[in-house]
Amino acid sequence: MPVPPQILHRETVARTRLFRVEQLELRFANGHEATFERLSGSTDGAVIVAALDADDHVLLVREYAAGVERYEVGLPKGLIEPGESPEQAALRELREETGYGARRLQALWMLTLAPAYMQHGTRIVLAEGLYPAPLEGDEPEPPELVRWPLADLAGLAARDDVTEARTLAALYMIRERHQA
Repeated sequence: MPVPPQILHRETVARTRLFRVEQLELRFANGHEATFERLSGSTDGAVIVAALDADDHVLLVREYAAGVERYEVGLPKGLIEPGESPEQAALRELREETGYGARRLQALWMLTLAPAYMQHGTRIVLAEGLYPAPLEGDEPEPPELVRWPLADLAGLAARDDVTEARTLAALYMIRERHQA
């Protein structure tokens, strides 16, 4: 396994409400020095919740995605707040976005997006034993609940409004685990 490069200097070069852009001066084991920039978000990370009901349908939400300027269907997700465990964050997000709670929550795998440029991880949390438990969230409009059979992921992936990689990866991983 290669030796990670030494960080010679780290500097925040831009900041917004959600993100920081960091510049890293690195020295690699072979002596080569390079400058990298990365998007740095919450240090606690985020969760994406795969909530399965008793009929093996997954709970999805349709909400506005400003990054692509349209409504998207995906799994409930959000940042882990300071002091929260992934399971606590998942339960909060599930209740806020779908109106359901879960009796069983299990944090499973970690996913990253563009790890060469982003310092951010999203934990996949499986939620089962669902029950009605709405909680007011911070969304500007209530997300629309969409139930989808876990067995028909190909049909879900074929939809024009389902493009988020974390949602699709999480669901395929959950389906494989569920069938085992």
